[in-house]
Amino acid sequence: MIQPQTLLNVADNSGARKLMCIRIIGASNRRYAHIGDVIVAVIKEAVPNMPLERSEVIKAVVVRTCKELKRDNVMIIRYDDNAAVVIDQEGNPKGTRVFGAIARELRQLNFTKIVSLAPEVL
Repeated sequence: MIQPQTLLNVADNSGARKLMCIRIIGASNRRYAHIGDVIVAVIKEAVPNMPLERSEVIKAVVVRTCKELKRDNVMIIRYDDNAAVVIDQEGNPKGTRVFGAIARELRQLNFTKIVSLAPEVL
């Protein structure tokens, strides 16, 4: 469960390293974001000499959460960290590579480009 002020790792090579969630896109009073939700975040840590800079406000999609994800077939998936992928206005990832495992639920949410870049889909 991601809420405002939560720190997230970045799971792509866009240039950002750490994000802090500042808003959850969707209903006006949503409290938590789960896997596949789009958030507004600020970059807290960035790689030098890259297009994204520190304190820049961006959109990102949550790809991993420490809170478990329950599927319809009673399978439970839990990750070790909270991670997100930086996206542009059209929903395409800004980076060219995605690191770590990605949940299969992103395919149903029309983030197929992120799923195709991921090395492992659970």
